[in-house]
Order: sequence, then structure tokens, then C-alpha cells
Amino acid sequence: MNLLSIDDVSALTGLSPSTLAKKRMAGTGPAFFKLGRAIKYDRADVDAWILTRRRTSTWAANDNTKPAAA
Repeated sequence: MNLLSIDDVSALTGLSPSTLAKKRMAGTGPAFFKLGRAIKYDRADVDAWILTRRRTSTWAANDNTKPAAA
């Protein structure tokens, strides 16, 4: 397991620490661990979350759940 700090995830995603905090509160960001007062993210969870953000168009809804066209 490769644990990342908030600053690491911020640099990786381009999201501010404040935005990551809002996403934690809303449950819309990557999975995280709370270890005492520290917030840590597993790199695999961050990578998986990033992949869910993949889009093929700027206007279409997220269609990642649809099977790929044959």
C-alpha cells in the first residue's frame, strides 16, 4: 500500500486541498483513511477515482458504466 498525503493527491489531481476536503465531506472524492488526525489516500484508490473521471466529450454525461461498443 502506497499512502499519499493531501498535498500529494492535490499535486496529482490538480485539485486544491480545500476541494479535496469538500469532496471527502460529500463522499464524491477518492476513498481515504483517517489515521488519528491525518488524512491519507491509497495511490490505487486515487488512480481508480481518476479513471472514473474519464470522459469522451465535454458535454456528455459520464458514460463510463456503459459497455464498450463492439
